[in-house]
Amino acid sequence: MLIAAVIGLAVVARVHAAAAADISTSEKRRPSLELAERLAQPPNLAPLPGELVHPFNPAAFGQPDPEELRAIAAAQAAAQAAQTATKPTTDREFLQVIAARIMPSGTVIIGDEPWLIFGKKRLRVGDRLTVAYDGQDYQLELAGIDRTNFTLRLNRDEITRPIKPRKTP
Repeated sequence: MLIAAVIGLAVVARVHAAAAADISTSEKRRPSLELAERLAQPPNLAPLPGELVHPFNPAAFGQPDPEELRAIAAAQAAAQAAQTATKPTTDREFLQVIAARIMPSGTVIIGDEPWLIFGKKRLRVGDRLTVAYDGQDYQLELAGIDRTNFTLRLNRDEITRPIKPRKTP
C-alpha cells in the first residue's frame, strides 16, 4: 500500500513539472493578451444623422399598402355578390347545390337491400341524412339507390345524382 502511494506521488509530481514547462512565461504571452483586449473592445461609432431613414424599420412600415386594401375590398365585394347570387331559393335549387357536395364512397347490397356508403357510415332507402348549409340544418331523405345513382328528397322535390367513388391521392 505504501509503495502504491509513493508511486502515485511521484506520478503527480512528474505531471506537475511537465505542465509547468509547457506554460509560456508572462513576457511571451503579453502581446497576445494585449491584442485580445483591443479586439474585445467595441468600436466607438459616430452617431447617425437624425433625418436618415432606418433601412430595417422605415416609417409606416407596418401599415398596409393602399393598393392592397383596395384589392381586398374588391375581392370581398365580389365574394359577397357571388354568394348572394347563388343562394338557393327553392327546395329544388337547394337540392342541386347540396347534392353536388354529397360524395358517397360507393354502394353495397346486403341481403336484397342496397346501402349507400359514406366512409364507415351506411344508409339505406328511407334513412335521413342531416346536411348543414349556410348555418342551417336540413333533413334529406335517401329516396332511392341503384347500382350507379342515388336519389335525395327534400320535402316534395327529388334529385338523382351519380355515385362517383372518391379517388384517394
